[in-house]
Amino acid sequence: MPTEPITRRVAFIFPIYNEEENIDLLHKTVDEVTAPLAGKYDFSFLYVDDGSRDGSLAKLTELSARDERVTVVELSRNFGHQMAVTAGLDLVDADAVVIMDSDMQDPPRVALELIEKWEEGYDVVYAQRRSRQDSAFKKLTAGGFYWFLRKMAAVDIPKNTGDFRLIDRKVVDELRKYRERDRFLRGLVSYIGFKQTAVLFDRDKRHAGVTGYPLRKMLRFAADGILGFSVTPLRMITRMGYLISFLSFVGILYVGGVKLFAPETAVPGWAFLGIAMFFLGGIQIIMLGVLGSYIGRTYSQVQNRPLYGVASVRTGPGAPLEAREGAEAGRGSR
Repeated sequence: MPTEPITRRVAFIFPIYNEEENIDLLHKTVDEVTAPLAGKYDFSFLYVDDGSRDGSLAKLTELSARDERVTVVELSRNFGHQMAVTAGLDLVDADAVVIMDSDMQDPPRVALELIEKWEEGYDVVYAQRRSRQDSAFKKLTAGGFYWFLRKMAAVDIPKNTGDFRLIDRKVVDELRKYRERDRFLRGLVSYIGFKQTAVLFDRDKRHAGVTGYPLRKMLRFAADGILGFSVTPLRMITRMGYLISFLSFVGILYVGGVKLFAPETAVPGWAFLGIAMFFLGGIQIIMLGVLGSYIGRTYSQVQNRPLYGVASVRTGPGAPLEAREGAEAGRGSR
């Protein structure tokens, strides 16, 4: 007797921070895009509210009341984009997970291409930007960051990629084992391995609102990517020391030569010494800063605090299913 094929479950994770104006359009678009495949896949949608200060949580609560496939995770405060995605990955239960931003820059239609590649046997399908409608400054800094990251990182992190990707259940299970605080998820996914491939897409403009990644946060995020996957900055300190020592030796030879062979050309003064002292002082401070960055990351990690706190989880009619601030700690100890 033939058996009916088992419907595979695909979950979408959306980190939400002050996206009140985007939520309705986002869900409507994703619902329309996935509707033709509703008979083949069991779709669910997990929205993680990362301490939004606008009406995002109220919008999400209304959404969960209208659509039983929607689950809303309310974090106890703002923990950042990477922690919000981590919370979703910890709580999701599906055969595959699609991670998308909620500002409509990641076109929901691309998710169908990710699913197609997943069906071909790939465990990770990442969306790689073919073009992006951002400012010239954003494009320039992003290009420089990915070039620098590929030169420095110990793992191959594909350029022009964000967190927009599909990952298989077994990859999600592996990601749950990695509990570092300064998270760079796209780097972790590359580090874990498995069978990965890319889908090219053209990134759209933000539909509404402002970016949650101003320059300050972008610089910190870039530092997480570099320091989390490379010890090259530490090695560069040693190389800089060798270089300065070599320059100092050359300077000694030069001064000695002038004194011996052309003493009349020697000009007394402290300008050269002053410049040299300031130069060496600046190099030392930079070196201490690099060491401090690694030490600070180590200090945060050994505190072993939960990565985030969950205030409530809403599903179905929108009533709180459970309220458990700090519930993530239990998962982190697995």
